[in-house]
Amino acid sequence: MTPGPVMKSATLCAVLLSTSVVAAPVDFVREVRPIFEEHCHDCHGADKQKSGFRIDLKDKAFRSGDKHSPNLIAGKASESPLIHFITTDDEDERMPPKGEHLSSREIDILTRWINEGAVWPDGIDVAEADDRTDHWSFKPLQTASASAEPPSIDSFIDAKLEEKNLHRSPPADAVSLIRRITFDLTGLPPTPEEVHEFQREQIRNPQSAIRNLIDRLLASPRYGEHWAQHWLDVVRYADTHGFEVNTERPNAWPYRDYVIRAFNDDTPYDQFINEQIVGDAMGQDAATGFLVTASVLLPGQIGKDEPSKRLARQDSIDEIVTNIGQTFLGLSIGCARCHDHKFDPISAKDYYSMQAFVAGVEYGDRPLRTPEAEAARQEAAQLKARLTEIDRQLAGFVPLAQSGAKRPMVNFRENVDRFSPVKATRLRFTVRATDRDNFREPCIDELEVFTTGGENIARGAAVTVSGEKVTANRHEQRFVNDGEYGNSRSWMSNEKGGGWVTLEFASAQTIDRVVWGRDRQGKFKDRLAIDYQIEIDPGDGTWTVVADSTDRRPFDPKDKADPAFTTVGLSPEEASAAKDLMAERKPLEARIKAATSAQQAFAGTFRTPDDIHLLNRGDPEQPVEPVNPAVLSFLGKRELTRDADEQKRRLALADWIASPENPLTARVMVNRIWQGHFGIGLVETASDFGRMGTPPTHPELLDRLAAAFIQSGWSVKHMHRLIVMSETYRQSSGLAVKNRRSLEIDADARLLWRYPGRRLEAESIRDSMLAVSGQLNPKMYGRGYDLFDKRGGLSGFNPVEHFTGDGLRRMIYAHKVRRETEAVFGAFDCPDAGQSTARRIESTTPIQALNLFNSTFTLDQAGAFAERVKREAGNDETAQIHRAYQLALSRNATPNELTDALPLIASNGLAILCRALFNSNEFLFVP
Repeated sequence: MTPGPVMKSATLCAVLLSTSVVAAPVDFVREVRPIFEEHCHDCHGADKQKSGFRIDLKDKAFRSGDKHSPNLIAGKASESPLIHFITTDDEDERMPPKGEHLSSREIDILTRWINEGAVWPDGIDVAEADDRTDHWSFKPLQTASASAEPPSIDSFIDAKLEEKNLHRSPPADAVSLIRRITFDLTGLPPTPEEVHEFQREQIRNPQSAIRNLIDRLLASPRYGEHWAQHWLDVVRYADTHGFEVNTERPNAWPYRDYVIRAFNDDTPYDQFINEQIVGDAMGQDAATGFLVTASVLLPGQIGKDEPSKRLARQDSIDEIVTNIGQTFLGLSIGCARCHDHKFDPISAKDYYSMQAFVAGVEYGDRPLRTPEAEAARQEAAQLKARLTEIDRQLAGFVPLAQSGAKRPMVNFRENVDRFSPVKATRLRFTVRATDRDNFREPCIDELEVFTTGGENIARGAAVTVSGEKVTANRHEQRFVNDGEYGNSRSWMSNEKGGGWVTLEFASAQTIDRVVWGRDRQGKFKDRLAIDYQIEIDPGDGTWTVVADSTDRRPFDPKDKADPAFTTVGLSPEEASAAKDLMAERKPLEARIKAATSAQQAFAGTFRTPDDIHLLNRGDPEQPVEPVNPAVLSFLGKRELTRDADEQKRRLALADWIASPENPLTARVMVNRIWQGHFGIGLVETASDFGRMGTPPTHPELLDRLAAAFIQSGWSVKHMHRLIVMSETYRQSSGLAVKNRRSLEIDADARLLWRYPGRRLEAESIRDSMLAVSGQLNPKMYGRGYDLFDKRGGLSGFNPVEHFTGDGLRRMIYAHKVRRETEAVFGAFDCPDAGQSTARRIESTTPIQALNLFNSTFTLDQAGAFAERVKREAGNDETAQIHRAYQLALSRNATPNELTDALPLIASNGLAILCRALFNSNEFLFVP
């Protein structure tokens, strides 16, 4: 059809009026559909939907576009956006674009058709509707009613190989097998003694030897440490909040520990799901850390205007829905936030209905209700009581305020202002000047007020301030007496060089001491109050100064001494007693901090759910219809009312996900377990089982394993046994000449004609170096050790180079800074928790070799390895070489290796050989 003259907007009115004549009704099939096919289909059809508008399907054409809603309003052509776009004089809006405008006759047909009711007969689309629910992963398990007999993995693998005229490889040798199984289940190498015992058992009874090995490794606490890392990769666990400020999450680690324990305890997977979504109803508070593992903007990073707050809230809920979708269901639900999913049958309404399940979840710290946490609370109370007694005794050595005796200068860490006991209902701390020439706003970290009995009554007191300068959730009025130390939990005035804080107590109290600091953790020295006064109100409304800065030595920024306490002016006996008390005080503070940290976890906190609406284009400022909590419509019909309480929503969601009838849950987890053993899953896209994911290489096997998983009571350890006991898993990874044809047909061994060997994960490389050198610290759980010189912040993370004590624990216990790559082993594809990592893609780069050969860590561990070898092998160099090979590679050195190594260690020392073994492929790869 040739386009006719362009109809101007002025002509539109005439056309709209003329439609009331007795012309025959417009026929959709004969008149309307051809127009859509010729002019609209290319940009708004099956392959492309510009502006979120699709016009080839009836159910899509009457929906909204990205910027308007809806496109066709039956009976109202003048109000229908479609008519506006084909008639407007604005060439930027005119459709179709590029001058190919509709003729006046075509515009007349569409206008009359809409005014007549926009009749579109059912079943007549421009393009046949694509049934997006017709996908293998959305269908019920094909073997759900199969017997409880274990599936024969080998028969499924052999059937596929026969189609290509391929065959499995011979079995792996005993050393390769024990190294493979031990690395796969624990992430660590076997000891020489374990290798020797396994070889002996294999000779007597091969099947029994492997079964016993598997049982021993699954019972090891090292198993949970290794397999928890796979899970933490997927859920994006880290110990910082992310984004530009990237502040520390000091209490994130209880979730990491929960995951380790869950794998070690073989927590049934359906229970594991429930605990992570609604653990607060199951005595597993730390488990709900799953809901909040992603990055989040903190209050101080969000604009003060309401639209900014609404957008930030939408982002935080979106992270939860995305995490749930990709982790448990293998679906990219988050893609439906702004429009219907382009590929999967997930509508925008589905997405917001899923949001409604978690609309009451907030990111924050919550108290732990565990025996360990209660014990930590009791320990902290005892330690604080002793600390109070120490401070009381030390106070006897400190001159009273305004007594004429000079106290130590103002300290950025901690200052003690002691005065004669006085009754007070209120206390006011006023800053009159700060350091740096009065340039900075003063900052107060934890203002503490002690009674003569040693009780800190500042906790629980009502706080008022002269003003506050909030910066990235760091400095708020509520932090001035919250009991937590550090710059990120402090108050900052909005007045340069000045400001005040007032504490009002519930009743009059007799006080004699005020303790305060700028940053009690000692990281920041600026914004320090150097001219101040402390006043009290006894209850009559008058203020009396009880202490100020006039009796302190002048502030000297060049003075490097710690001025927290001085023995100047004390007798030798008093000085000795004071030093003993100070020596006891410092470790007490560290123990209190550890005990306090063990009492809470960064996890889901819960409140009355938000009202959730379908949002046009995902914009919080364009709410459309309200939605109820409801599961994905193509997978079920579970829906709650909008007045359902918060916990009931999450219970319903968890119950649906963990149901045996859910076609995705078991498939996704079984595939993750398979991937952990073979390096790649039966479905390569482990977190995308949707239409854009890859199909399974062995769909029948996947379903049979998923059914066995459910039948076993959702036991992850049961699945390990099934996989590792198979002949497919235990075959050789080697490439012989006769494998050439197999390589040509299936180079990546996706059909498993051989075991696909792979490099160890970054954590296993580091942990194995520590294990072989004898330096590995087996301590489990608790606060992470540092990989960098700071635990969060904008930038400038300097790596720790020498590790001792806790720094020699397994790498899963390291404090993980989001978006910051670990200095040595980050090069080995170790994710930085910026995004979910369903599968680590193995790369090979020069920096890997440089890091592993030249790093301080390698040099330290090579030295420790050499010392261990000397202790165990004695002074005989041949025996030393053999022992080094046994520890690192689980075998003796060959004659050629001995010939090469003897002159090497004679001229360069044993550590150089140990260093070379750390860098060998045999050490770094799963055989």
